[in-house]
Amino acid sequence: MNPALDWTPPPFPPAKVLDGRYCRLEPIDPARHLDDIWTAMAGHDALWEWMPAHPPKDKAAYGELLATMVVKPGIVPFAVIDKADGKAKGHLWLMEIRPEQGVFEVGYITYSPSLQRTRVASEAIYLCGAYGFSLGYRRYEWKCNNLNEPSKRAALRFGFQHEGLFRQHMVVKGRNRDTAWFSITDGEWPQRAEAFEHWLAPENFDTEGRQKTSLTDFMKQAKAA
Repeated sequence: MNPALDWTPPPFPPAKVLDGRYCRLEPIDPARHLDDIWTAMAGHDALWEWMPAHPPKDKAAYGELLATMVVKPGIVPFAVIDKADGKAKGHLWLMEIRPEQGVFEVGYITYSPSLQRTRVASEAIYLCGAYGFSLGYRRYEWKCNNLNEPSKRAALRFGFQHEGLFRQHMVVKGRNRDTAWFSITDGEWPQRAEAFEHWLAPENFDTEGRQKTSLTDFMKQAKAA
């Protein structure tokens, strides 16, 4: 027997600032964020290999891309701000948002080299999850091209569970995309959140900023608890 859920569909996530210890997610505003994002991203065309868009050829084109994000229905696009210097160094979306099913996804993750492999980058994923689940969503998704090994490793590091492969799921830039699916459910989130919080704690880093215990290890401990 499959009992009825004691659950009410949540609202569509309002665009708002999500503030963390190291990271702040701000609803994208091209007038405010373009200069910083272009400075961080210019010349790094390889970052767009797995993205549906081609790398913007200049600052004006990047501004146009950000402007399309602001008006695109069904998503909540954020600039990723490094609180250490107040600069926007990348962007991501809440997307594939289906309130009637309680599902949301973090995607279109575009991190500059200065943002990659930092506490800011990881905390952004935590903030997105915390926001969605706080609204009453049931499922947090991560999807990527199955050939994108770094993205698949990142999903596992962030505590997402691999669910399977959608073969010939999309055509992106004229190429087939088999899509790997990952998720965290609302029942799993408290333990995942605790692992994030332990990893992000200042005492988990030495004076040189090196982690003492990895997020992967904290996630393993959370799953075993």
